[in-house]
Amino acid sequence: MTMPDPRTEIAELATLRDCLRYAVSAFRQANLHHGHGATNALDEAVFLILESLHLPVDDFNAFADARLTAREKAMLGERIAMRIEKRIPAAYITGRTYLHGFSFRSDRRAIIPRSFVADLLFSPLFDGSDGAGLIEDPAAVTSVLDLCTGGGSLAILAAHAFPNAEVHAVDLSAEALSLAAENVADYGLEDRITLHRGDLFAPVKGMRFDLILTNPPYVDQATIAIMPEEFRHEPAMALDGGPDGFDLVRRILREAGQHLDAEGGMLCEIGLDRAVLDAEFPDLAFTWLDTEESTGEVFWLTARDLR
Repeated sequence: MTMPDPRTEIAELATLRDCLRYAVSAFRQANLHHGHGATNALDEAVFLILESLHLPVDDFNAFADARLTAREKAMLGERIAMRIEKRIPAAYITGRTYLHGFSFRSDRRAIIPRSFVADLLFSPLFDGSDGAGLIEDPAAVTSVLDLCTGGGSLAILAAHAFPNAEVHAVDLSAEALSLAAENVADYGLEDRITLHRGDLFAPVKGMRFDLILTNPPYVDQATIAIMPEEFRHEPAMALDGGPDGFDLVRRILREAGQHLDAEGGMLCEIGLDRAVLDAEFPDLAFTWLDTEESTGEVFWLTARDLR
């Protein structure tokens, strides 16, 4: 069935509420995939509309009955059409995304950030509010390494979570690092975050850290072959983890111990296949961590575990 053109239909609408209802219906009719900062049609439509209009993305109701100008409706119609026709995620259409309340530039130079590591950094396990946390005093963390930094979001979050830390962020992609540099500059963190281009630990050879963070490529090739079209807009190297998804994770596990201080630890996101690592590394005491939206997709290992 041919879908009506949002570019013309939106001209008949009046308010933001009208546009939201229309966008949700159109997204659902088009059977879009939602997995780049939003998990359903409603949330992605809210984000696309509010961000496009330079409005706070967490307060739709305050503007729901506001009327739109003809220019604004034309712009939204074009963006809704782009989302449907080209399957481009809203973050790439607007050039902006949010992670744990922080705003980041987002374009095709890097994967759209969506890491559960971000939620954990500001949880009682790491923020010092829980005496039994994995990090008791965030202020005592003085060095952090972010591997596979992409657009730099986790490095920037780490700089906020650990106010006394010097952060080093590594990626193999020069394009991703150029985006990361822009995000770092937006937050005025050039004096605390150093960006390195290279293969995993190679650019920080001989250095040790209190904390290593990493959300490496971990999608297996069979899954890559059938992923929804939305993922095709992201850099392939940011997703492809090899035949079973764990090529880089294995390398990180082999090398991380050489780059952790004696009391340090590593936080790593690996997706849904924890059983593979548990079976392959039976002597490693993985601590599997949950968030509100994930179960056992992130592990914690200490320096002692890795040596």
